[in-house]
Amino acid sequence: MSEWKASVTVAAVIEADGRFLLVEEIHDGRPVLNQPAGHLDPGESLIEACVREVMEETAHRFVPEALVGVYRYLYAPKDVTFLRFAFSGRTDGAESGRALDKEIVRTHWLTHDEIVARRSEHRTPLVMQCIEDYRSGRHFPLDVLSKAFS
Repeated sequence: MSEWKASVTVAAVIEADGRFLLVEEIHDGRPVLNQPAGHLDPGESLIEACVREVMEETAHRFVPEALVGVYRYLYAPKDVTFLRFAFSGRTDGAESGRALDKEIVRTHWLTHDEIVARRSEHRTPLVMQCIEDYRSGRHFPLDVLSKAFS
């Protein structure tokens, strides 16, 4: 029997002036919309990973302010289970001229209505779920996450 492991990911829900920062990326050969998101690297905290991923995918400096939620998603085509930690926060400027990750086509600032209208383009149902949870007021303090111990 093989050992089962979830793939741990982080995502950022960033709203400014009624618009949400999303990335357009290529996944399975097609363009999709997603929050700035990615995998937890060895030795990183969840918050550090989220700050890094936002920078790599959008060139924005992300300041996490709350945990929106923890989500489990099964990507059936590859039988991979993702455990996503979604954070909300703000940007503290951008690094002009910074190259984005190669999978990123462009960034978008979209209204809630625009995101709903483009639901068929979402990478996973978690894109909308994280936004809806954020809009409903789900904001847990960051200290609910325990510090890592070696």
